Amino acid sequence: MNDEGTHFQALTRSIVFQQLSGKAARTIYLRVAELFPGGIPTPEGVLAASDEQLRSAGLSRQKIAYLRDLATRVASGELPLDDVEEMDDDVLIAHLVQVKGIGRWTAQMFLMFRLGRPNVLPELDLGIQNAIRKAYRKRKRPTPKDVKRIGAKWSPHRSVASWYLWRSLENGDGQLGTD
Repeated sequence: MNDEGTHFQALTRSIVFQQLSGKAARTIYLRVAELFPGGIPTPEGVLAASDEQLRSAGLSRQKIAYLRDLATRVASGELPLDDVEEMDDDVLIAHLVQVKGIGRWTAQMFLMFRLGRPNVLPELDLGIQNAIRKAYRKRKRPTPKDVKRIGAKWSPHRSVASWYLWRSLENGDGQLGTD
């Protein structure tokens, strides 16, 4: 479990990092964080920030809309981030994917890396699909449905299996393989 920052901060970071290189995303996220007291984005802070402030930090209009949707849902209590530790994985995923800009994959990464949930299998992850193809010597990449079927037997440790699958794609230098 990652105790660094708040759950809102972690989800904000996930939205900012989407579809960007790590270095660019870090730079933008740090600029966004600087807009808030103590460098900690809050729902109230995001809602109070102007579009101009958020754009000047490097956020696209679409990501601003995503962050505002997240902030609105958290501030209203519709997305109860204070209660996530007690929520069932599927219930929490259902709550998270209602936020514009948070899909199933992002929700699963939040469960695995933020909350340390042990039994998450990110069936939509291309790395997981490629690692299963390689490990099971399949001709083509398995579908998400195939990943769920294959991964069912790894329960209740599907997160650990996923970590090993991701690592199996590394070339020994910490970089993912290209095959």
